[in-house]
Amino acid sequence: MSTLYALLFMAASITLVVGVGMKIRQYYKTPAPLKIPTTPAPTTQAGVVMRMFREVVFFESLFKSTKWTWIFSWMFHMGLALVLLRHLRYFIDPVWAPIQWIQPFGKYAAFAMVIGLLGLLARRIFVDRVRYISAPSDYLMLLLLIFIGFSGLMMTFVVHTDIVAVKYFFNNLWTFGWGPLPMDFPLLVHITLVIVLLAIFPFSKLLHVPGVFFSPSRNQVDNPREQRHIVPWAEALEKKD
Repeated sequence: MSTLYALLFMAASITLVVGVGMKIRQYYKTPAPLKIPTTPAPTTQAGVVMRMFREVVFFESLFKSTKWTWIFSWMFHMGLALVLLRHLRYFIDPVWAPIQWIQPFGKYAAFAMVIGLLGLLARRIFVDRVRYISAPSDYLMLLLLIFIGFSGLMMTFVVHTDIVAVKYFFNNLWTFGWGPLPMDFPLLVHITLVIVLLAIFPFSKLLHVPGVFFSPSRNQVDNPREQRHIVPWAEALEKKD
């Protein structure tokens, strides 16, 4: 079972890295023939960087749109960020000092993550206009993330597992020197769901994570009068004519 989970985790991780890398390459190569920044937009590149920072960290446009969705979405994403940083301790040795410092915060950030996900799920169920445009995959993705968070909380606060054995397993995963993985039910459920998430990530709507950085409405400078916007392929055609 330990070997099976190790191979599945490695296959899912490779799928994640290769799949996301290919999508980023596709996003990068997709031309943006029009100057379409959402106004009011910054008129300098530094302003674009600050706008993207506010969008990625504070969800500025979502805050202006709907406060309830912003609250649950921000809780989920910030909780998830702390949880992921906390989990780095299973893959590095020695554990970096900043990762050690955030351990208590990451432990309880899982509650914020799950509460935020439950709020987003309730939004899809009870808000008519959101329910109308929701596909089955939207519900399944939220449920997958909820059960990942819930199984993690079970291991932390209810059914404790051998953390030393888990760290040894993942710390040596890529050198094929892993030891036996504890066969605790919450741990196996947690890892199985994480493997599923890693494998389907490059093919899901979760690609908005890298995609937000390639959004023309966010990453373009609002300077159509000062500088002509022309993509390379259009410029080549213009020279040919």
